[in-house]
Amino acid sequence: MKHYEWILFDADETLFHFDAFSGLQRMFAQFDVEFSTDDYLAYQEVNKPLWIDYQNGDISAQELQHQRFSSWAQQLRVSPKDLNSAFLSAMADICKPLEGANSLVSALYGKVKLGIITNGFTELQQIRLERLGLREYFDILVISEQVGFAKPHQAIFEHALSIMGQPERNKVLMVGDNPDTDILGGINAGFETCWLNVHENPTPEAITPGYQVSSLPELEQLLFSEQDK
Repeated sequence: MKHYEWILFDADETLFHFDAFSGLQRMFAQFDVEFSTDDYLAYQEVNKPLWIDYQNGDISAQELQHQRFSSWAQQLRVSPKDLNSAFLSAMADICKPLEGANSLVSALYGKVKLGIITNGFTELQQIRLERLGLREYFDILVISEQVGFAKPHQAIFEHALSIMGQPERNKVLMVGDNPDTDILGGINAGFETCWLNVHENPTPEAITPGYQVSSLPELEQLLFSEQDK
């Protein structure tokens, strides 16, 4: 498989579907709230800037999780922490792997070491891997909430390298769906990169992934065709 010793994956929308709207509907139903499309749009107006602040290191994971539910917490007279936990639990319940994820991971297992680097939260990431039966395939699971830095900050990649045993950086492939966090972070860390560009978006300026694929089956084919060269 070319020269890779490690292949690192993002989690949400790289290995797993992340249907936040369905998860929020499921969570709010527990509070007898019919969560509408308009509610979701209003939620995202709050949530998206918070994620940018989190990735930039301006707020902590705890602040993000608290602030995105603060207005709903006031309305429902519950704590933001309880709402966030209920949301993460609902997301774990509805979690599904992306098409081709199981096949790809199974094909790679034993041929290269595998890891996940995610900006997601511990409460969701660990239980999701366990429920889907994928935890055993991954040698490392690096979660920004635990490390204290989020992609694309180089510190999270350096942390991953340290627990990987400091392999040569050009023997690590970073795969992710977000060019601004996964690909830029991987490039800055000296890794080779592959952008999972499902929607075939234009490549952002100043970010040039080593590879670009539109699906995980395409990535599997690419990796094993490289092996045959």
